[in-house]
Amino acid sequence: MRDRWLAAGGAPAPVRAGASGEPAPPRLRALAERLLDELAALPSPLAADEPVDWPSIVAACPALGHRPAAGPGPVHRGAPGPHRALASGPAGEAARPHGPAPDRTPPRAADGVAAGEDASRAARHGQAPPTADGVAAGEDASRAARHGQASGAEHGQDAPHAPRTAPGEDALHAAWLGRAAGCLLGKPVEKLPLDAIRALARATGNWPLADWFTARGVPAELAAAHPWNRRSAATSLAENIDGMPEDDDLNYPLLGLVLLRRHGRRFTTADVGALWLDELPAGRTFTAERVAYRNLLCGVEPPHTAVRRNPFREWIGAAIRADVHGWTNPGAPATAAAQAFRDAALSHTANGAYSAMFVAATVAAAAGGAAGVHEALAAGLAVVPPRSRLAGAVRFGIAAAREEVDFDRAVDRIHHAYGALHWVHSVPNAALLAAALTHADGDFAGSVCRAVSGGLDTDSNGATAGSVAGLLAGSPDALPARWTTPLKNRLATSVAGFDGVGFDTLARLTVEEALRP
Repeated sequence: MRDRWLAAGGAPAPVRAGASGEPAPPRLRALAERLLDELAALPSPLAADEPVDWPSIVAACPALGHRPAAGPGPVHRGAPGPHRALASGPAGEAARPHGPAPDRTPPRAADGVAAGEDASRAARHGQAPPTADGVAAGEDASRAARHGQASGAEHGQDAPHAPRTAPGEDALHAAWLGRAAGCLLGKPVEKLPLDAIRALARATGNWPLADWFTARGVPAELAAAHPWNRRSAATSLAENIDGMPEDDDLNYPLLGLVLLRRHGRRFTTADVGALWLDELPAGRTFTAERVAYRNLLCGVEPPHTAVRRNPFREWIGAAIRADVHGWTNPGAPATAAAQAFRDAALSHTANGAYSAMFVAATVAAAAGGAAGVHEALAAGLAVVPPRSRLAGAVRFGIAAAREEVDFDRAVDRIHHAYGALHWVHSVPNAALLAAALTHADGDFAGSVCRAVSGGLDTDSNGATAGSVAGLLAGSPDALPARWTTPLKNRLATSVAGFDGVGFDTLARLTVEEALRP
């Protein structure tokens, strides 16, 4: 298919972008559509190891629990769309790099909490609110676990929500701040190759990376050879940061919050699509999300929105939407993963969806308060099909971080193993995220700086690392001021009703959704 494309005059795949710089003529567009349809119809050689439907994913991951076939996947609404019967299997990709053997140590479950406290006071102290009969939901889950029973909360959409614990508002405040700071650190070097990131930081004495990037002191020839990200440089360098500028890595958590406020935790994939059309400007979408958005406008229904002419469906986009599902399911990583899957299914399949599940479960474990960073990563890995490329990448990243004192060497190993994949693909980015969190051992600054210094999707990895490390820090006061003061408690966004919102307000709204039945 590549040969047919090139022979017809099509341009090679762009190295650093998701689309070509110049629009293709109608003749090539028609050919591209035919080729994408042919690719979508091909059976994946990795289908047995990388299931795409929810029941098969659950069967591959005991940590997700046993549930009926009507799982938390997409729910169709309205009349059938024109592409309802389109094949949903992913096209084949590069073979899985060899990684270390899986860590089969089960993640620790968060402990239950006592009943009888006021809900708002309980939230401040990281405890679950009482249920109607005066027994904390977390205690029910803990008791069920002691008797070998599955907690209802772990069954996703068709089970009542019963979080084992709730994060304090301070912890969620730190998570929102951490996500913003990590994203902002990565913005000026997004799309730059690894050697450029290292050269720019070294030129200003900021390597190993430990502070914001700056253009001050960068030699002119180096700046010309490796220009900062043109859309971000004016708002994300040390000399010009003035609050948190808009970014899709923050827009999507906002939309996730709106989704839960409107539809509750039993939302469907169709609800996600409707929300995007209502609240998300098309120009603020990229790669898989933009294709899914276009498919919605063309009358395609979920889950076919994820596969119709969507070559980006295993990239990182769903992972950057996953934090809110972890934040609102503290101590319940399987439930968080189920929510993240329903969200991801609008635009992603296979490893793209697994990446969202991995992030949501990792965040949920960290939000529960009983897990450290290594236990949180184990909880995230437990909800990913173990023979998938994403699971192998997470294990590879963790092993590289444990084996290398110098984090640069761990990064080099990841780039060598996964260099054939695009820098926005979910697999190499999951490896880097896991390596950064492991090597930093939960330290906030170390986590975000390692995640960004490793290249690939710098702002997205920095954001997720910051969210996890912020939760582990526990409060805004535990985060170094140099990472939070420039944010000025102000987030710019095109999501209606949120422009200029403070991170403290977002934390309060997130607690409300975490406590909602």
